Amino acid sequence: MTAGSGGARRAVVLLSGGLDSCVTAAIAARDGWEIWALHVRYGQRTDAREFRAFGQVAEALGIDAARQMVASIAHLAATGGSSLTDPSIAVSDANMGASSPPTSYVPFRNANLLAIGVSWAETIGASRVYIGAVAEDSSGYPDCRPEFYAAFGEAVRLGTVAADIRIETPVIAMDKAAIIRQGMSLGAPLACTWSCYRESEVACGTCDSCALRLRGFQRAGIEDPIPYAVRPTYA
Repeated sequence: MTAGSGGARRAVVLLSGGLDSCVTAAIAARDGWEIWALHVRYGQRTDAREFRAFGQVAEALGIDAARQMVASIAHLAATGGSSLTDPSIAVSDANMGASSPPTSYVPFRNANLLAIGVSWAETIGASRVYIGAVAEDSSGYPDCRPEFYAAFGEAVRLGTVAADIRIETPVIAMDKAAIIRQGMSLGAPLACTWSCYRESEVACGTCDSCALRLRGFQRAGIEDPIPYAVRPTYA
């Protein structure tokens, strides 16, 4: 099937199994898009746990197997440079005030993910690619900044046949508390999601991702439904 021939309002949603992508998918569904869920495995520490979360979130949102794709880009693990893909690099504890990328930064990861999403979108006739990027994370992750997505969107316009595929980042301006509230209001399956960078059964509570998630739930006044080894209070 080529771009533009699908008929339905189709959208590819990058669905990692994490909190932000889950809420992003719920927003796309609310806005009337037929979701085609893309999960990318890139050799991350918690790959199996994230894959399990992806399956649970997709099932809860009613995304059947025919509208799911799992891609592997193991070259990101081979490239290294990140504590998520290189076991010799320790995952650092959260530092909310840091101005440089944490050890968990995977160089140019989101561009790799988006490229796959756009290729699939053009093939199935989808006119949107949704990604759960959050600017709150952008002090550490340059590929979470709004200007990155604006530039990537222009590359997509120039590099696709129909030139009508748009990159959507509906939670990019929200903080975690707002994302959680939005997810709750939409009935998103937040209990199915996984965010920890270190562990796969009981979240550590102290890595960057756990800290941002816990702080978001605490500020939203909602109990995080997943298990933690420790639950620090984050200001």
